[in-house]
Amino acid sequence: MIDTKKTFAAIDKSIDETKGILKKEEVSTVRSIAAGTAIVTGLKNAEIDELLEFSNGVLGMVQTLNEDSVGVVFLDNPEKVKAGERVRRTGRVLDVPVGTELLGRVINPVGRVLDNKAQMECHERRKIEVEAVSIMDREPVEVPLQTGIKAIDSFAPIGRGQRELILGDRQTGKTAIALDTIINQKGNGVICIYCAIGQRNSAIAGVIADLEKYGVMPQTIVVSAAADDEAGMQFIAPYAATSIGEYFMQQGRDVLVVYDDLTNHARAYRQMSLLLRRPPGREAFPGDIFYIHSRLLERATNLSQELGGGSLTALPIVSTEAGNISAYIPTNIISITDGQIYLSAQMFQKGLMPAMDIGRSVSRVGGDAQLPAYKSVVGPLKLFYAQFEELESFTKFGTQLDADTQKRIERGQAIRLVLEQRQFQTLSAPEQIAVFVAANNGLFDGMAAPENKKSQEIVLETFRLRFHKSADKILQRQKLTPKDIETMVETFKKALQ
Repeated sequence: MIDTKKTFAAIDKSIDETKGILKKEEVSTVRSIAAGTAIVTGLKNAEIDELLEFSNGVLGMVQTLNEDSVGVVFLDNPEKVKAGERVRRTGRVLDVPVGTELLGRVINPVGRVLDNKAQMECHERRKIEVEAVSIMDREPVEVPLQTGIKAIDSFAPIGRGQRELILGDRQTGKTAIALDTIINQKGNGVICIYCAIGQRNSAIAGVIADLEKYGVMPQTIVVSAAADDEAGMQFIAPYAATSIGEYFMQQGRDVLVVYDDLTNHARAYRQMSLLLRRPPGREAFPGDIFYIHSRLLERATNLSQELGGGSLTALPIVSTEAGNISAYIPTNIISITDGQIYLSAQMFQKGLMPAMDIGRSVSRVGGDAQLPAYKSVVGPLKLFYAQFEELESFTKFGTQLDADTQKRIERGQAIRLVLEQRQFQTLSAPEQIAVFVAANNGLFDGMAAPENKKSQEIVLETFRLRFHKSADKILQRQKLTPKDIETMVETFKKALQ
């Protein structure tokens, strides 16, 4: 016989011990889908940038709030999503994992691992969109960020916390400059983040291979939104990379973020906006295209000592067409940043690399952070080089030149050869200054290109062997005295004989 009393008592006890968990979800349906975007009815409480989950696990992000619907951009491939399917709110604004676990890894903008290494367990996540640090919490840019590239460190220097634009036509070496800058940070404690936006997968793989080859990957994070990813993923990529950088910056670290490139970012935003029926403006870009880049680049800063003294340096890259820097997106970003490095297609075709147009390149902040030794050596060099370019244009007419003008042209041509530098051949600040000292004093005048390069190697080798104290002086932000320069010049002359 079954003891019914005991049975019912056991059932009652299990019911009492079972705690029902009620979970409230706001669910609606997809009205229509078009090329990576969707219109979802209902969801009256949805927020901008909120993450939505469709019935088959595909993720989307709210971009527009309409009276009876919301506009959504997909972050995953939407092929499996059909009109009429269910979609639910997650109640979570889009965020990204942050932490030291990301160093040396390749991830997408929502934190999914893209390399073949083990999965990560990050203990903290941050919103991809936050307000920029207030002006009162910032300090002036006073510490240089050496790129290792002579033309940039001398004529358009970059400081930690600065926003320096790199722009030029396709295939003029923009990514090469950014890559050299990252490689030059090896061992100096700067965290580097390379954000690829709309690039080919093969190009991104090439960058990663170079970072690993030169041993800088352990201090680098790659955030990748390739050309075959959804426009929504390309749009959120730079914000995600910046949030990761801000995590380290707020711990007192120095961070360098490269956005490669913001032209593709703007096009992805234009595609999303037009599909979501936002009114087009100039060149079919929506009216807030300036704002999406300004709110991104304003997050680059040098924090006050009260907030830890960290910095976030931004190197946005922009592509021009036929050298037209007055186009809509280039002019927008030029007005947001603290200077630009302009790469000339004509110089690149002549084999002058880096193809930096010194006349159009400028740094509005980095000069204050530049090492004092540069100013004493490069100051007269820049003026002389500008005069040389004007003089050289007259020689094309075949006019006869006096001895002084001919000497100036020879010196200018020697300096141009000194400024040439191949990729992955970065130099430290003392080494750069040693070469400039030699060029300033005419040690390379009248030399053909092969002889010039060989002479530079001799100067560098001599400097490395005999001028340790001068190198320390330069790095300790001390000026070189006239006696220091005179000793260096005499020593270099003997070595070149």
